[in-house]
Order: sequence, then structure tokens, then C-alpha cells
Amino acid sequence: MRLDNKIAVVTGAASGIGLAIAGTLARAGAHVVIGDLAKDKGEEAAKGLRDQKLSAEYAYLDVTSDDAVKSFAADVLKKHGRVDILVNNAGWGRIEFFTQNPPDFWDKVVAINFMGTVRMCHAFLPSMNGTKGAHIVNVASDAGRVGSMGEAVYSGAKGGVIAFSKALAREGARSMISVNCVCPGPTDTPLLAAVPEKHREAFARATPFRRFAKPEEIADAVLFFASDRASFVTGQVLSVSGGLTMAG
Repeated sequence: MRLDNKIAVVTGAASGIGLAIAGTLARAGAHVVIGDLAKDKGEEAAKGLRDQKLSAEYAYLDVTSDDAVKSFAADVLKKHGRVDILVNNAGWGRIEFFTQNPPDFWDKVVAINFMGTVRMCHAFLPSMNGTKGAHIVNVASDAGRVGSMGEAVYSGAKGGVIAFSKALAREGARSMISVNCVCPGPTDTPLLAAVPEKHREAFARATPFRRFAKPEEIADAVLFFASDRASFVTGQVLSVSGGLTMAG
């Protein structure tokens, strides 16, 4: 699956799943713009890809800010003229029972996980209308498909991403823009490492493959949706969870 001469934007790509996605798309031939709030890590991530003779750059991005998203989009489009692939990967959460959540926690979870995707799509979609075969890939979560104990608002936000993606796929089809969702299960990332050990052990036991996903395994699913191999696929949801959730 080649992405030669494609311009790809990946949010939350300074580490974890996002970094794996950026690397996978770059190795397939795309020029990758890493958008992330963490400037030092983002610069390091882009340099690491360039050191591998891959094409990548970093640009500051705060998906919770309308102004920051608009500025990011304007800069990318001014520099490159178009975006062929948009991967909305930025996400955040923590394990905590709903009754213990303060309202500012809800706001942050929704602002990053749901509204961040909405803002990015709104900023880039108009320019993608003139790009034949453009692809949007939204990274949701299986928590949004079946719910996850201790992640009530996160599950709601990711469920919103799934429904939003399906609706946007209907609108984007008129311009030959595909919109699909990848839903990771528990994945071996710094975010998962911050989860209490007993919860990690429970996730592993509940997974039929008895392990966590590797970030690269999530990235492979994104690559499929971002490639011409998925030219007639839109509005779909693909779980990459080792069988943890077998939702219909």
C-alpha cells in the first residue's frame, strides 16, 4: 500500500499510537505533518523520521482551541496546497468512576476526544473537496462501541466520534472523500502505562489474544483506510482489539 506524493496530517503524533501512524504513513511514501501540543516531543518525533530518510515535519497543534486549529490548517495548506489524508488521533483520558469525575474533567475529555476531531474535520474538509480520493481516518476506541467501566465520559466521546464519522461519510461521499474509524482496544502506549496495574491485568485477561495491541498494529489499520486499497470503503468502523470487543 503506497502513499507516494500524498500529504498526510496526523494529530497527537508525538508519541504512542500517533507516532506509529506517522511512521507507517511516512514509510508508505507520504509526507507527514505531525500535529501535537508537545513541541519538544513533536520536533523529536519528526527528526526521528527524517533520520530514517522519511519525509516529516512538526507543527504545533492544540485540538481544543478553535484558533489554534484554524492557524494550523492555514499554515499546512499554505505550505503544501492540499491535504490528502487526515488522521484524527489525538486523545486523552484516565480510569475513574463517573461519580468521581469533576465537571472540568468531562469538559477536557470531550474537548480533546470529540470536539478535537470535529474541529479538525471542519478546518480541512473544504480544502479536501478538490482532492480526488481524499481520506479521513478518525481514531476512536472500542470503548465507544461497547462502553468501558471507569471511562464513561470517554466512552461517550468516542461513541460520538463513531457516529460523527458515519454522518460525515455520507456528506463527504459527494466529493469522493472517505471517512472511516479505527477503534483500538488496550494498546501498549505511555497512556496505558499510566493505568493502574490491576486494570491493565484485567484488560489483558479479557482479551482473547491475551496481550495488548502494539501501536504499529493500529497504524496498519489506519494505513489501509488511508490508501487506495480502501477506495470504495467509507463510513466503516474497524476494531483492532485482539477480539476484546466483538461488536456487530
